[in-house]
Amino acid sequence: MLIDCATLWLSNLMATEADLTNAESRLFHSISRCAGRVCVVSNEVGAGVVPDNALARRFRVAQGRLNQGLAARAGLVVQVVAGLPLVLKGDLPGGAA
Repeated sequence: MLIDCATLWLSNLMATEADLTNAESRLFHSISRCAGRVCVVSNEVGAGVVPDNALARRFRVAQGRLNQGLAARAGLVVQVVAGLPLVLKGDLPGGAA
């Protein structure tokens, strides 16, 4: 299963002022119950300049927390920069790096 993208999912939740903790718990639980492999695409938003408005700062923190939660539960975490994979956790299938 491909979930593309966790960042858009989060921004939609924040736009509706949903309970993020509860939504994340349900997402993590649902992913853990999947019989097959799950690939989650997400954006890294914490590496740039700190936003100048409160909503963007809350989003940045929430996205970091979501990404950390996903990564903690994942067997493989890959950051892709300029089309090049950087393995942060686990091993790519086939041993390719």
